[in-house]
Amino acid sequence: MQIERVQAIAGTANFKQLPEKFIRPAHERPENTKPLEGVSVPVISLSESHDILVKEIYNACSEWGFFLLKDHGISPGLIEKLWKVGIEFFNQPQEEKEKYANDPSTGKFEGYGTKMTKNLDEKVEWVDYFFHLMSPPTRVNHQIWPQTPSSYREVTEEYNKELLKVTETVLELLSEGLGLEGKVLKSWVGGDEIELEMKINMYPPCPQPELALGVEAHTDMSALTLLVPNDVPGLQVWKDDYWIPVDYLPNALFVHIGDQIEVLSNGKYKSVLHRSLVNKERTRMSWAVFCAPPHDAMIGPLSELLDEKNPAKYSTKTFAEFRHRKFNKLPQ
Repeated sequence: MQIERVQAIAGTANFKQLPEKFIRPAHERPENTKPLEGVSVPVISLSESHDILVKEIYNACSEWGFFLLKDHGISPGLIEKLWKVGIEFFNQPQEEKEKYANDPSTGKFEGYGTKMTKNLDEKVEWVDYFFHLMSPPTRVNHQIWPQTPSSYREVTEEYNKELLKVTETVLELLSEGLGLEGKVLKSWVGGDEIELEMKINMYPPCPQPELALGVEAHTDMSALTLLVPNDVPGLQVWKDDYWIPVDYLPNALFVHIGDQIEVLSNGKYKSVLHRSLVNKERTRMSWAVFCAPPHDAMIGPLSELLDEKNPAKYSTKTFAEFRHRKFNKLPQ
């Protein structure tokens, strides 16, 4: 069955009205869920002193589950190259992109995709994407990576190398914020076997953005998500019963706490609920990297954080079991 791609729908001549399947229920529509203006998300610089960093990241992740990270050591030039190769892939003719088509229904998640719903009542998100593993090397299948542009692999491998360093730093600071040794969280989420999964999201111009969502409200099942967007805003995070818009900050990494860190910290850090809006005139893109444990990793509240006054709030299970439950909307 040929899947309708959002980019192809958006490119149709005289396209002015959203198909019904993209129109969200009234309580989810951006026109009915206005964000709170005048509130800024935390912005943290890695150039701060170590003690200040530990405190700032603890505060951001316990209150928001989210922050923007500056001065992280990844060069603006490399981020620009990452943008360029991602845009070039999506600018190819449709038949070229279809060569990489994935099939989540059979467990083939890597490749080129469009969010497919599990039942006819669910709405579809206004996004196409490309998803593949970047790390560890034993899990990477370069056959599924884009062959065009030819520089895609070189640029992405360089980005992976730099992002692994940032991931390690952030996990150390998060560990210390909990009063633990710096290496504790990294070891629980897989150590050197931690998986980095790249998802390039492409949100084409949408004729009725007030009715649609690029990505519906959700938390990430990863440990951390590190994201760079283009300069078209759209991300919103949920805090204190309001949606808070996240402004574009050049070369900053958008750092999301995911479900696994919330569980390991026994709720001290919170997995951030977030969603993505779309734009009437411009294409929004984001490069999200999910930092996730290996599937056989056992994830539960860390014993060092538990006592009579602080019992475990979450059950312990493999990451594979957690994924299965989350994908199938089963209780954890």
